[in-house]
Amino acid sequence: MAATVTTSASHWKKLAAEVEIPTRAFIDGGLVEAQGGGTFDCVSPIDGRILAQVAACGAADVNRAVAGARAAFDSGIWSRRSPKQRKAVLLRLAALIDQHREELAILETLDMGKPITDSFTVDIPLASECIQYYGESIDKVYDEIAPTGPDAVSMIYREPLGVVAAVVPWNFPLMMAAWKAGPALATGNSVVLKPAEQSPLTAIRLGQLAVEAGLPEGVLQVLPGDGPGAGRPLGLHPDVAMVTFTGSTEVGKLFLRYAGESNMKRVALECGGKSPQVILPDCGDLEAAASAAAWGIFFNQGEVCNAGSRILVHHDVKEEFMERLLRTTAEIRPGDPLDPGTRFGAMVDKTQMDRVMSYIDSGRDEGAELRVGGAAAEVADGGFYIEPTIFDKVTNSMTIAREEIFGPVLATIDFSSEEDAVTVANDTIYGLTASVWTENIDRAHRMARAIRAGVVWVNTFDAGDIASPFGGFKESGFGRDKSLHALEKYTDLKAVWIGLRASAPGASA
Repeated sequence: MAATVTTSASHWKKLAAEVEIPTRAFIDGGLVEAQGGGTFDCVSPIDGRILAQVAACGAADVNRAVAGARAAFDSGIWSRRSPKQRKAVLLRLAALIDQHREELAILETLDMGKPITDSFTVDIPLASECIQYYGESIDKVYDEIAPTGPDAVSMIYREPLGVVAAVVPWNFPLMMAAWKAGPALATGNSVVLKPAEQSPLTAIRLGQLAVEAGLPEGVLQVLPGDGPGAGRPLGLHPDVAMVTFTGSTEVGKLFLRYAGESNMKRVALECGGKSPQVILPDCGDLEAAASAAAWGIFFNQGEVCNAGSRILVHHDVKEEFMERLLRTTAEIRPGDPLDPGTRFGAMVDKTQMDRVMSYIDSGRDEGAELRVGGAAAEVADGGFYIEPTIFDKVTNSMTIAREEIFGPVLATIDFSSEEDAVTVANDTIYGLTASVWTENIDRAHRMARAIRAGVVWVNTFDAGDIASPFGGFKESGFGRDKSLHALEKYTDLKAVWIGLRASAPGASA
C-alpha cells in the first residue's frame, strides 16, 4: 500500500490540466444535478482559480438521497448480504482507490491545497487501507451467546442502524470519508456522505468507484453542498438513524440539537482540539521533540484537528529546545502544492486564511512574542498561503492558546513542574490528543493517565495505525474512529431470548 512520488512537477501539472473534475451529486448509482439547479464555485486554493461549478444540494436532494438509501437498506440488498459477499465488495473498492491513486491525489491537491506528496503518499493510501481493513473485519466479528440457565438461550446480535449520514471535513477529504463509510458499510448500513463544500471532488469520485466495485445502487449516496443547505436537513431527517461528524465543535453542537429536534438519532462527533506537547526536562532527544513539534503543527498547513498547537516546555530545556525548533521551522517554507518537493502548501480558502491571520493579529495584540512567520506568503498569484508561525511567551489565557486556530500557528508556554504541565495541558475545553516527552517510564505513565485526552503519545506525535482508535474527550466529541471499536457505533444490540422446555436429568426425549 505504501507509495512514493517519483514523478516531477511537470507530470502533476499536466495531470492537473487533464483530470476530469466531478461536479454532480451521486444518488442511486448515478451522477445527477441538484434538483433546484443550484451550484457553487469549487475554487482551488493553489491559485484561486475556479475549477468547476459543483451541484449545491439542498433539502429536496437530501430527501431523495435518504429515500434511496433507506429503500436499499430495507430491501436487504446490502444490509442482509452475507459477510463474505460484503467483504469482497469493500476489498474491490480498496483496490480501485489504490488503482486510481494519481487521479484521486491530484483532485485532493487541486481541491484542498495540500502538497501532492502528502495526497499521494498519505491520504489516498490510508483511505484505501481503511476500506480494506473494514472489509477484512466483516467476517471476523462474532455475535454472542449470553450465559443463561438450561431453560433458555439468549443470543446477542449487532444489527446495522439503517441510514447513516456521514458529514466530513475539508482537511483530509477522502481519508475522513473512508473513516466513516468503511465501518458503516461493513456493518450493513446505507450511507449518505456529505463532503465539505470546500473539498467535494474525491467524495463524488468515491461514490462512482463504490458502484464499480459492486456496491448496490443507493447504498452510498454523495451530496455536495454547504452546511445549511445539505447538512442541516440531514441532521433533521427522520429517516436518518445516525449522524457521524468530524469538524468544528460549534457545528458538532448543532448536530446534537438537530438530533433532539427530530428523531433522537445517534450522533458521533470528532470535533476540535488544542493538543499540547509536553517537553519535560528529562526528554532524551530534544532534536526529535523539536521536529515533532514543528511537523505536529505545520503538517497539512496546521489544518489538522489534533495539531500540536500548544508546546509546553520546561524552563530548564527551553532555550535549547527553542533553538532546535526554530532551526527546523526555518526549513519549512510554503511552496507550489503540485511540486513533489513541497512539504507545506496552501490554506484551503481565503476565508480560512483570513481567519488564521486574525488569530496571528490577536497573538500580537495580547502580548505574545512573535518568533517567526506571522505573514501571508506569496507563492502563486491568487493563492492562499501563510508562513509557518511561532509565538513564544504565551500564557494559557491568551486567545491563541485557548481557541482552535486550524492553521500554522504554534504557541509555546513555559512550565516549572510536572504538576503545572498537567494543569495547563488540561486547562482547555478540548481533549483530543496530547504528547509527553520524557525518558522516565514512571512519569510517562503518570502523565499519560493524568492528561484528559483520547490519545496520548509518549516520545512521538501523531503516530498511529488503522487498528488503534482515535477520538476525544470533553468538547472534542465522543465516539471513536478507526479500529474495531468504530464498528460498535454503527450497530445496535439486539437480544433474542429463546425459552426452552426444561427436562429432568435422565428423562427420555
